[in-house]
Amino acid sequence: MNEPVRVLLVGAGGRMGKAISAAAESEVGLTIAARAERGGSLGTLAESCNVVIDFSTADATEAVCRTCAARDWPLVLGTTGHTAAQNDLVRAVAEKIPIVFAANFSLGVNVLFALARRTASLLGEKFDVEIVEAHHRTKKDAPSGTGKRLAEILEETRSASVPVHSIRAGDIVGDHKVIFAGRGERLELTHRASSRETFARGALRAARWVVGKPPGLYNMEDVLGL
Repeated sequence: MNEPVRVLLVGAGGRMGKAISAAAESEVGLTIAARAERGGSLGTLAESCNVVIDFSTADATEAVCRTCAARDWPLVLGTTGHTAAQNDLVRAVAEKIPIVFAANFSLGVNVLFALARRTASLLGEKFDVEIVEAHHRTKKDAPSGTGKRLAEILEETRSASVPVHSIRAGDIVGDHKVIFAGRGERLELTHRASSRETFARGALRAARWVVGKPPGLYNMEDVLGL
């Protein structure tokens, strides 16, 4: 679309919020028009905005979703660690507005999702599969949303659950490894993020994409056409 993308950024003071603000400075046709913290009023900030990006906390998801639905704003939702009830709410609100809800906004991680799905299908049940994921020590949810999504993808082709091992240490941005182990051989798929900029660029790409889309629940694989 030709209309400028004007973003209301929720969770602007957090790690991802700051990364998104920095990345947006070099984006053409997109601007962070308003910023809010968790629990702040969105209605008074966003009269000039046409899309919301939320990287605050799972506890804020309900208020953000309900405000977006009331004002017909598309939403890019990047928070993780939701309860089953919160996930149900997101799905319900997506019947009214378009929502991009992703465990990880990195291009590379979403390619990892596709590769993991294909590899599991090719290798079959004779290979054991486990996931190892690592993040910084202050990350609250374990496993991460990305680790859970990888397990879901792999379990689509397998009759057994896939274990996820979580490491929380130092300032690790995000590492994810899928291990396929068979008799006499092992195949590993690994993605390592060295900067939050990769997630920020993906979130901004999702914001551009979702404006003008019909109501529905989308993910980054939809955004990237994977």
